[in-house]
Amino acid sequence: MLLLIIVTTVSCITPYATKLDNFKSLLVVDGSLTDENVSDYVVLTRTKNTADEETEKETGAQVYITDDHGNSTSLSEVSEGKYKTDSLTFRGETGRTYTLHIKTTDGQEYESDPCLLSPVQDIDSIYFGRDSRVVDTETHDGLSVYIDAGKESDCRFYRWTYEEWWKFSVPYPKKFNFVNDTTFTPCAQINQVCWAHQKSYDINIRSTLTGISNRFKKLPVFFVDPQKSDRLLIRYYVLVRQMSISSDEYEFWNQMSQINEAGGDIFDKQPFEIKGNIHNVKSRNETVLGYFQVSGVKSSGIYITKADADRLSVPEYIYECNYDIKGPQDYPRDPGDPPPTLADINFWFMWAGYAFVEPVIYGGFTDTRLVFALPFCTDCTLKGSLKKPAFWVDN
Repeated sequence: MLLLIIVTTVSCITPYATKLDNFKSLLVVDGSLTDENVSDYVVLTRTKNTADEETEKETGAQVYITDDHGNSTSLSEVSEGKYKTDSLTFRGETGRTYTLHIKTTDGQEYESDPCLLSPVQDIDSIYFGRDSRVVDTETHDGLSVYIDAGKESDCRFYRWTYEEWWKFSVPYPKKFNFVNDTTFTPCAQINQVCWAHQKSYDINIRSTLTGISNRFKKLPVFFVDPQKSDRLLIRYYVLVRQMSISSDEYEFWNQMSQINEAGGDIFDKQPFEIKGNIHNVKSRNETVLGYFQVSGVKSSGIYITKADADRLSVPEYIYECNYDIKGPQDYPRDPGDPPPTLADINFWFMWAGYAFVEPVIYGGFTDTRLVFALPFCTDCTLKGSLKKPAFWVDN
């Protein structure tokens, strides 16, 4: 049972999907508290017997946070298993020590170790440059995003995460609906331009206890591969978060990284238990998975445009769309057999998984062809949203 328990604590690690004997459902805690002006969260779930089972949410729990000054803050359940603080009334403060408390509906009580919220230095600058990475034995050219943090700090353990938004367009937006051989109605909404959003699940940590300066110069945070993604087609924005973490949390993420790097072969490494910082108050021997993360945070963001990528001669993402135009005259038939109708052609392409885009009418309906493409090339909402982010600036 141990290996499945380990890998369920971080979403970027793929579970080993074998059904386990003597399975016991264990509490999994994913919690974060920072000094940012946002709601802090705690997500409570239970381990599952196999990877294809739906994750069980731990609902109805009492969740609250106390500090070393005797203050207590309750978290509200905003969706099944997800609990949040009110950002208008509570915000973490550097120098304070925080403890997470959980009371589940079955009468069990859990709490974290006391966690100090340490300050972290500012990110002095964030920038990008041309870079390359080996992907599946092939070298891909792209962009790396770097940060500088030049101020000395008492912080010795760091973690970095990032959040991405990008504006993109699909090459063959659906403009018409097919009704019959002579009727095509315009789409009420043409879904050509959207915004996509993604959070990082990379484990990016660093310790400066081994003589490494905590002044960071051109520290690579992540790599943007334009050959794998449409991020750089129009305009892209990334927000990098630099966080202070404790030595214990550093060790937790370090061990998680080792498990992740072992890959899909369960015999690469002997599985070992990753110790978190949350315990059952009445039964210290009970295994509780996950970690209550307490961090000081400094953030910095940057826009990258297609013009920036072109200036650095970064390859452009190419949609593999299998675009096709077909009409009755394009299908061979025996003499005397009637040609297929447009409805026939539309049915064939729909059955094959394509989307109808628009008609091409040359001289009249007797000489009409239909345009088809794969759905993700016709409708941007299949992987993005028509709603522009509130902070987004186009210029």
